[in-house]
Amino acid sequence: MKFEFPNDALVALSEKLNPVATESLDSSHQGRVLASSVIADRDSPAADVSAMDGYAIRMTQVSQTTTLPILGESAAGSAAPEMPSDGVLRIFTGAIVPRGCDAVIKREDTEDLGSEIRLTLDPTAISIGQHIRRAGENASKGSTVLQPGIEINGAHKATMANFGCSRINSYRPVRVTVLTTGDEVGNFQQEAPMPWQLRNSNREAIATLLAARNWISISSVEHCIDDQKQLQETLADCLNTSDAILMTGGVSMGDYDYVPDVIKDLGGDIVFHGLPIRPGKPVLGAATNDGKLLLGLPGNPVSATIGCQRLGIPLLAYMAGKRDWLPKAPVVQVENSGNKSIPLTWLRLVKLVENGVAEPVITQGSGDLVSLGNSDGFVEVPPQQNGKGPWPFHAW
Repeated sequence: MKFEFPNDALVALSEKLNPVATESLDSSHQGRVLASSVIADRDSPAADVSAMDGYAIRMTQVSQTTTLPILGESAAGSAAPEMPSDGVLRIFTGAIVPRGCDAVIKREDTEDLGSEIRLTLDPTAISIGQHIRRAGENASKGSTVLQPGIEINGAHKATMANFGCSRINSYRPVRVTVLTTGDEVGNFQQEAPMPWQLRNSNREAIATLLAARNWISISSVEHCIDDQKQLQETLADCLNTSDAILMTGGVSMGDYDYVPDVIKDLGGDIVFHGLPIRPGKPVLGAATNDGKLLLGLPGNPVSATIGCQRLGIPLLAYMAGKRDWLPKAPVVQVENSGNKSIPLTWLRLVKLVENGVAEPVITQGSGDLVSLGNSDGFVEVPPQQNGKGPWPFHAW
């Protein structure tokens, strides 16, 4: 099946993948994906509270032009006192509004006379309920305050704490194997490889991108030489312990590109092999019969890194239970973009120069790790289009 845009391919492949199982957590929620709704255990606010520092007043007193005595106060963290019939209460932001109070007058709309106040605003400007936050106006008891499928962040944690939610149902992390291939790739550290050998930059790039997400767990990092039997055995073993395998290399049309045949031999259903994107056109996406992901990225490091970010991360997000798993990239203007256009979706390396503005990174191609390292991410330029955009920006 041919796909015109990357998201079309992602949606088609996602339909053959299974989300991971759920588990119950009482801590370490940050960055995990919520699997069930969070329900309000009480109204929010739990009672009528003041939205301002000021004075609680009855409407019968508003028309008075004389001074009003201050006959008590309502402070945050305490039960409200009884509302007097012949005076006002000093009240603070977040404090309970006493029964019988009709409105709160801001402190700056009064003249403080010590034990009394005088209103300095037009009484007709005061209305019932003014500066009062009503019980349940944020959420009523029993209502849903957080939906499943969100990646839990600090704002979500604040909401959970407010409603006494310390134990949650979460999708467990997606177990991923990173599998690089190629005879030319070695595990070289300090020693310099021979000119025909390469250090394994793909392993480092992909493992780092995955490790940044708490909803991903790296099961193992493997490497295979260009041997079809070894590749098939390694893939079969990894499928026993992983939900997804992200591979680099072996997906093109060369004599040693065994990944497509091996995936077919293992019963994988190939949804796409080749997408109209640059870089990364040879990318392969497949699913097993039990809904596991097999994503074959090109071996060139720029292609592999961009492909992991643009295609791999969203597919893993779907498997992790995220509700909004397709990328929602902010847009940037690209200065000095030139007039070049191509008949493919162009995933073009850029560097941010100020808020909302980027410039292209000069690159020598998909093997240029210097340009990759000097980029902040890439923009997504549609086929046959050019200019400054704005274009969607995918940050590393």
